[in-house]
Amino acid sequence: MFAIVRTGGKQYRVAAGDKIAVEKLAGEAGDKITLGDILLAGEGDSLADAASITVSAEIIAQAKSEKVIVFKKRRRHNYRRKNGHRQQLTLLRILSVA
Repeated sequence: MFAIVRTGGKQYRVAAGDKIAVEKLAGEAGDKITLGDILLAGEGDSLADAASITVSAEIIAQAKSEKVIVFKKRRRHNYRRKNGHRQQLTLLRILSVA
């Protein structure tokens, strides 16, 4: 069985046993959480009622993504700005979709 869940403003297709990286969620490694916003669920070609589906997951780790360099420059004005950003992530293992 699979489900489409929304967390952190993004949508993910998940099934039992999948590992996904989502925007930072509260909790520590080993904690069990329930993903609440389920948009669609089904198995194969058939769709199920998303309101009756629950998706449970376990937090594997709290991590950071790759660094993104932000560089701004204006020609002929001696204006240069360099900045970096690393987004905080939560690594999840999907335990069950039921």
